[in-house]
Amino acid sequence: MKKTRFPLSLVFTAIGLFLVGTGSAHAQKQTFDVASFNIPEGWKQENKGNAFQLSITDQERGVYALAILTASAASTATAKENFNSQWNNLKGTVKIIGEPIMGTPEKSNGWEIVSGSAYFTEAADEGLVTLASATGHGRTLSLVLMTNTKQFQDGLVTLLNSFELGKPSASQVNLPSAENRSNPSALVGLWIFYNTESSGLNSNGFPMLTGGYMRREYLFKADGTYVFRAKDWMVYVKDIHFIYETGKWSASGNTLTITPTQGRGQWWGKSADGRTVGWGKLVRSSNYRSEKVPYTFELFNTGSEIKLKLRSSKPTEREGSSGETSVHEFWYESRDTNKSLIDDPPGFSTKF
Repeated sequence: MKKTRFPLSLVFTAIGLFLVGTGSAHAQKQTFDVASFNIPEGWKQENKGNAFQLSITDQERGVYALAILTASAASTATAKENFNSQWNNLKGTVKIIGEPIMGTPEKSNGWEIVSGSAYFTEAADEGLVTLASATGHGRTLSLVLMTNTKQFQDGLVTLLNSFELGKPSASQVNLPSAENRSNPSALVGLWIFYNTESSGLNSNGFPMLTGGYMRREYLFKADGTYVFRAKDWMVYVKDIHFIYETGKWSASGNTLTITPTQGRGQWWGKSADGRTVGWGKLVRSSNYRSEKVPYTFELFNTGSEIKLKLRSSKPTEREGSSGETSVHEFWYESRDTNKSLIDDPPGFSTKF
């Protein structure tokens, strides 16, 4: 199929309508979380609980359009920070060409919208992906648009033209009470901290992402054991740093104690093809050492996800330091166990 470039100006015009929410007198509004919108004719819909997906395809021509709206989540970050985080997550699912071309930030009804678009490749095909990140009322949500054709642009514009963002409910705005923030059974599962490498700020004030990343994951199992993994793939560092640790975890009150039984840190060469997923050869062991650490923990249920805050009186081998302070805080968020973004080195199985 012949590649087609799409006009970014159309996308940004449509994103501007995301705030206006003029709607249509001839269509019934669909509501999801804090958003309401009309579904274009012929588009399929799927409510996945933490996201609402709309799609349309022309199988004969092999073209499609897709819109994914995430449920809002609690956030104390700025609109720019939320956009950067969501864009980085997007880069983990689709091969994006270059950095996003940014639209003009918009504000309405207590929400600030930051949007950006870029081209992406998929096999021999090329398309356009747009992210609109909304931040306000102590929460954030995102809308992702993807298409590899001009055929469905009218539907995308119709969809965006009908969007309205309301205010969160009282239960979404208010954090859980203190007695609900230390529930040990809720610790079972995968907890992740994913961060991106940048090389300063561009003229728009956004970080210039390099494609490198720093990732940490805890898997707390119901049998009281855990797996901790970390992978740092940095553009300006020659080798990959990998950490693997197992042991036991226990929680009493609001104290989480992690007791390692084995652990290792290693430096690996990078993949010959330069991809950020993959490995070269083992270079050497690092100076990583396992350590038993008692953390104070809190759980924050936002309605669409759970966040975990760990606090330590000193820097740890696993997380490092959170700054020059007597208390170090480390934030993780829940994630499906089958959606880990850390791959194991060659010949090494964590049975994750």
